[in-house]
Amino acid sequence: MSARWVIVTIGILILTGSGAQAQNGGANSKRSKDDTVISDTTSVELLTLNKVIIAGNKTTRDRIILRELSLIPGDTVSNVLLPDILQKDKNKIYNLRLFNTVELRPITVSSGRFDLLVEVTERWYTFPVPIFEISDRNFNEWWQTYDHDLSRVNYGLRLYQYNFRGRNETLRLTAQFGFSRRYDLAYQIPNLDKNQKQGLSFLFSFAEPKNLSYFTEDHKLLFLKSQEVLRKSTLFAVNYSYRKSFYETHNLGLEYRTSEIADTIATLNPNYYANGEKNQRFEAITYSFTSDHRDVFAYPLNGHHSNIYLKKIGLGLSSGVDQFEINLTHAQYVDLKSGFYFSNFSSLYLSTPQSQPYSLYNAIGYRKQFLRGYEIYVIEGSRFFLNKATLKKRIFTRGWHLANMPHEQFSYFPLSIYLKGYVDMGYVENFSRYQELAINNTLSNRFLIGAGGGLDIVTVYDAVLRFEYSFTREGTHGFFFNVKKEF
Repeated sequence: MSARWVIVTIGILILTGSGAQAQNGGANSKRSKDDTVISDTTSVELLTLNKVIIAGNKTTRDRIILRELSLIPGDTVSNVLLPDILQKDKNKIYNLRLFNTVELRPITVSSGRFDLLVEVTERWYTFPVPIFEISDRNFNEWWQTYDHDLSRVNYGLRLYQYNFRGRNETLRLTAQFGFSRRYDLAYQIPNLDKNQKQGLSFLFSFAEPKNLSYFTEDHKLLFLKSQEVLRKSTLFAVNYSYRKSFYETHNLGLEYRTSEIADTIATLNPNYYANGEKNQRFEAITYSFTSDHRDVFAYPLNGHHSNIYLKKIGLGLSSGVDQFEINLTHAQYVDLKSGFYFSNFSSLYLSTPQSQPYSLYNAIGYRKQFLRGYEIYVIEGSRFFLNKATLKKRIFTRGWHLANMPHEQFSYFPLSIYLKGYVDMGYVENFSRYQELAINNTLSNRFLIGAGGGLDIVTVYDAVLRFEYSFTREGTHGFFFNVKKEF
């Protein structure tokens, strides 16, 4: 296989995957005996960092790596605490998602003084990736609900330039056709100032699908397919981030959306936009606070992650749309030792007022807000909560260094397999409009429970393949396949 096709293949994995772990060279690999200045001793000694040496970063600027280190030259630290500090710093550097492997190695230079060697192997940063993906919320909805209809596939090209200018900036260009036509331009600058605490990101998006979900029936989306454009929408968004510490980040965003639907959509669902209108324009402001203490973002096994998300739609400038929503999430990851791991994710969502146009309905069934076993359903409501718990056992882990690969960025291939069991539960309060129409109430206003087991395959470039068999309280069961981590 040529290097070009290897790059394209891995690019596709990047698009479909959102989490992986480099077991034998990434952040979760076991620390070797050489990673401590003094080993096999109980004596306590104060050590002073002399200098930091960085090797392997051909593209990445030194300051991007140095930003993640807890120690700077001149700092003094106990030899007892040093291994734990270095492991946490190793995780932070790996979580930049710029490197395949990361190693931090202290080197004794004299009595009480040491140099810190940071060795990295960089990833490939430019991915012109063909788009060939289903347009539905997940693979299972496409396979079961829509009978794996290939006409529901999107195609085109998505260009990612990671680590742009060597500063961990990301540039994304999208030209998508097929089931839903879309054009995106996004640019993210995470390190705007000298101290690398402030960042900015920009997004422009234009979409004009000829296939559009216009209503929900029996908790499943109804689509209309046409030869004409059914909706035109434009989004401008800017986001400011402030990384207060290694683990806490504030985000403040502003966005402006305009959209127009075809007469057919307005006829099929008079509540698609407010008051039966065919046009919708609104401003929105968002705020989020994230506290992220996970060991590895890609596929966490230890630590915790909390997020507060607030959004106000309609600022009184150009729209009658009015909605306020809040979403609180918390994930906990526990290493039970001997290859066993437990994880739990909780989410609480509230929005007001309850009366909203269909285009602003929120639901269990999107992104991380889903219950395993209910993947093919959209359970809409202005208030919901869910909890997902997983117990897993690592049954295989290994990493291969492929010496014959023409590019170093693809020379490391990690693979880990986890056997797991899980129990999910949730509750959705139905919209009053649905209650009045006596529709979409089979799964709302009642406790939902899904349980099952499966396998997670964690591999190269942050890709996760999930194979699961789930049972629900309603007596349904089946096999589900996903290409993203569960939470």
